[in-house]
Amino acid sequence: MNHINKIEHLGIAVKNIDQANFLYEKLLGVPPYKQESVESEAVITSFFKVGDSKIELLASTEEDGPIGKFIAKKGEGIHHIAFDVDDIKTELKRLEQEGFQLINETPKKGADNKLVAFIHPKSTNGVLIELCQEVPYVETFFDE
Repeated sequence: MNHINKIEHLGIAVKNIDQANFLYEKLLGVPPYKQESVESEAVITSFFKVGDSKIELLASTEEDGPIGKFIAKKGEGIHHIAFDVDDIKTELKRLEQEGFQLINETPKKGADNKLVAFIHPKSTNGVLIELCQEVPYVETFFDE
């Protein structure tokens, strides 16, 4: 049984989402396929497809938000590596049993239709790890 399926995306912290979108559109030759705000994380995200993987640009909407603090401390650059998993709850339990320090013990709603949870960089050689599970699309029909 696979625990980690693939690298889902690389998260890159940026100061200005519009300038970063322009730069990465020139670099990759394609526009972002999605931009959204994640209020719980005080961030605006933009996603670019790169083959089977993605690049996520993250710009803080608040100076004291997680990305704002990251940029103040380390500057712009790679913020996290996200891995795709089939069952995020099971994977969190497995990793905790393996001795990894969890930031999130339960998954939460993230960008790009994902459930997400983070593993602390103290237990992963200084790299913030995000686990992502696709939220199944449920079609809803309303009676008229």
